[in-house]
Amino acid sequence: MTLRSNAVAVLTDWSAPTPEEEVLRKEFLEHLATHADAMYRECVPGHLTATTAVLSHDGARVLLTLHPKAGMWLPMGGHCERADRTLAEVALREAGEESGISGLRPLPGPLALDRHEVWCHPPRSWHLDVEYAAVAPDGAEAVISEESLDLRWFPVEEIPELSDEATRRLARRGRAALLA
Repeated sequence: MTLRSNAVAVLTDWSAPTPEEEVLRKEFLEHLATHADAMYRECVPGHLTATTAVLSHDGARVLLTLHPKAGMWLPMGGHCERADRTLAEVALREAGEESGISGLRPLPGPLALDRHEVWCHPPRSWHLDVEYAAVAPDGAEAVISEESLDLRWFPVEEIPELSDEATRRLARRGRAALLA
């Protein structure tokens, strides 16, 4: 199975929890059908990405990165690479690289979809983001990577204003999945 076929299977099988995400799910599948390079950064109109909300072992807190380009507190995430086999693998790889935490335990997902404008290909490009969650081991210590200005744990219900609703939604859904 290729990364692209995995993405098609994941999005085909996923039950969107909101009407807005159902629209996105269909748009993502159409993008995959239309663009042979839809999984990779070089796809100019937009490309699939994967994000992970890294939760504390008890689900009370979420680890966010102060993203240098966006200037916002966001979950870990990023671009697919040629060696990646699944979207879940992309999400977990990015979370480990950006958090410095080993032993992250992925939760079943995806948990959400988000589409946002980015700076990959000016004047306009889009990240078609497939979002997951993972649990950090008890006592895990984050290490700031080159891709972050700062890393901090925030209570799930107290994500700072300098963030977005997609981050808040993913953190809440991740906590719910952990506690289920």
